[in-house]
Amino acid sequence: MDARFAVAVGLCAWLLVACSGAVGQNGDGGVPDGATGDATGDARGGDAHGADGGGDGAPPDGAEPSLRTVTFTPIDDDLLNPERGFYDWADLTSGDALDYVRQNGLTVAWAEGHLDAYRATAIPSSYLTALGDGLARARAAGIKIVLRFSYNDGPWPNPDPDASKPQILAHLAQLAPALTANADVIAVLQAGFIGAWGEWHSSTNGLDNPTDRHDILLAILDALPASRMAQIRTPMYKADALGGPLADADAFTGTDAARVGHHNDCFLVSDDDAGTYADPIETWKDFVAQEGRFTPVGGETCGLNGTRTECASATAEMARLHWSLLNLRYHQGVIDGWDTGGCTGEIRRRLGYRLELQRAAFSEAVRPGGVLVVEADIANTGWASPFNARPLFVVLDDGTTRRTARLWSVDPRRWEAGATATVHARLRVPADATAGTYRLALWLPDDAASLRDRTEHAIRFASDCTWDATSGANVLATDLPVDPQAPGSVDPNATEFVEIP
Repeated sequence: MDARFAVAVGLCAWLLVACSGAVGQNGDGGVPDGATGDATGDARGGDAHGADGGGDGAPPDGAEPSLRTVTFTPIDDDLLNPERGFYDWADLTSGDALDYVRQNGLTVAWAEGHLDAYRATAIPSSYLTALGDGLARARAAGIKIVLRFSYNDGPWPNPDPDASKPQILAHLAQLAPALTANADVIAVLQAGFIGAWGEWHSSTNGLDNPTDRHDILLAILDALPASRMAQIRTPMYKADALGGPLADADAFTGTDAARVGHHNDCFLVSDDDAGTYADPIETWKDFVAQEGRFTPVGGETCGLNGTRTECASATAEMARLHWSLLNLRYHQGVIDGWDTGGCTGEIRRRLGYRLELQRAAFSEAVRPGGVLVVEADIANTGWASPFNARPLFVVLDDGTTRRTARLWSVDPRRWEAGATATVHARLRVPADATAGTYRLALWLPDDAASLRDRTEHAIRFASDCTWDATSGANVLATDLPVDPQAPGSVDPNATEFVEIP
């Protein structure tokens, strides 16, 4: 048998045993109770290119260690990954706990900020406090919120009033501190405020025109912290305000255009989705399909429509337009039809991103102060990519000290649907790393420091035997040797675990 194949088979067998029980020395895959050190290399670093000449009994500098390769098998589980999937409803100002969202197998809830009582007045401090408390409950529940503010709930075709433009702008200025303070748990903000249900049509104050929409959209983006995006009701509204469609090179640049995605609140109800698309319809769908590669697309169905709302048509369109988020509560007839048609499971799995770790290769051993090479092939079999910034770390953990190195060269938002991304990294291991056996993992936590260590917000790969629920990391190996006798160059002055050129 080929030696490398035998090693890979042996490691896979070991991983299967390890994953059936505890991973790591103390069973939790992280630092044992009472342990002290947590050395984190979360900073850009260079390579000092030092060498120790071998030292007493150590091998001289030379060729780097060969790589060990492990392959992984995809799983069909409906994974509870953040910022994607079906969403539930939440009332942020009622004081109710929001634990039911995750208990129902979801990580996102849609919440409407009702401003009906303040159409002609400032928002009272009591409301702003209640809103902040509601977002804090979302944080405690381990979920994120799709948020929209509106001045009415319709009815159609003669909705209740919205607010004047000056009042909307004043309200946005009042809301900005709460949005900034709680950006970590806001998945996306829908550009509400105008018209019926905040859907940017039927404004009783005449705001459904390009000039006012443009001004209010820019005010919404100003009120949001730069880390968050908004969604707009139709692609025509975005084109009027900001042009487009968004070019590949302009994605994730922080410009106004790069921060606006799309929500469709009458998905599949007609050929043009109740006016979501103007003529020519296919041109505007192409607009959303292009932008959905880089911005959040979601919404809800609003009625049955023959074969168009059935499984084959629905899943094809969600794939084409890169849907990430979908209301599970409405329209119930459409949702029931997907249950009957047998595609609800596929929709649950493929809304947003679904990242499958296919292959990992890494140094068979590494010296303290040496270079650790890590490669990974990650296929995105979902319908979209992650739309909010998210770091990728390599984790090196011996059960006492957990070191993390951020791969600044990698942006998971660029792991597009239907494609396979290859990660290749070289990492400097600190010279004081204790010799022994280490666990090697990839970690995709939330970008916000407040949620960095919350495992509910880390991404799990849709692959067998990789997930450690305690640390939120995807394990590549549990037996990586850090060995002074390993071959390879050494920097005796290296103090951080960090990516190098």
